[in-house]
Amino acid sequence: MNLEERSISSEQVYDGALLDVRKDRVRLPNGHESDREWIKHPGAAAVVAVDDRRRVILVRQFRFGPRREFWEVPAGKLDAGGEDPLEAAKRELAEEVGLTASRWDRLGVTFPAIGYSDEQIALFLARDLEDVEVDVDDDEFVDPFWLALEDAAATARAGEIEDAKTCVALLLAASALEGEERLHGG
Repeated sequence: MNLEERSISSEQVYDGALLDVRKDRVRLPNGHESDREWIKHPGAAAVVAVDDRRRVILVRQFRFGPRREFWEVPAGKLDAGGEDPLEAAKRELAEEVGLTASRWDRLGVTFPAIGYSDEQIALFLARDLEDVEVDVDDDEFVDPFWLALEDAAATARAGEIEDAKTCVALLLAASALEGEERLHGG
């Protein structure tokens, strides 16, 4: 069964600093037409940085939309012009929490809002960490803290971490590290 919807026309409804809001007329699989409102997003990268004590660094950050604080992994949008997701992950790790890593593994990608956005977030595992100077953006306020990876993953599984990218990233990182340990007899 073909489920694809094909865009017949597309109109920009709003063009902001982050969001490009679109309204498309689409042809449905049954031949009928309908409208779809969606957000074009440049993409983002998120990092699970694990130290040699198997702790992850998280940031506590206020998010305006839901008007509350969340626990998140360091993350940020890709710069205009198609920035490489790994480079964005490295930049965000340094800017937000003052860390760099010499070992990087791609965990995968997640689409946080498939009902209304094309945003994709590339997820990375960073290890062999070193301190660098923190350079947080002037309009960004984060409170970094360390938590054992097992505790962070358990907190995500229990529904106590509610940020989607952070839950997915933590669970993938924990699974990847457990798989490595089993493979190497650890």
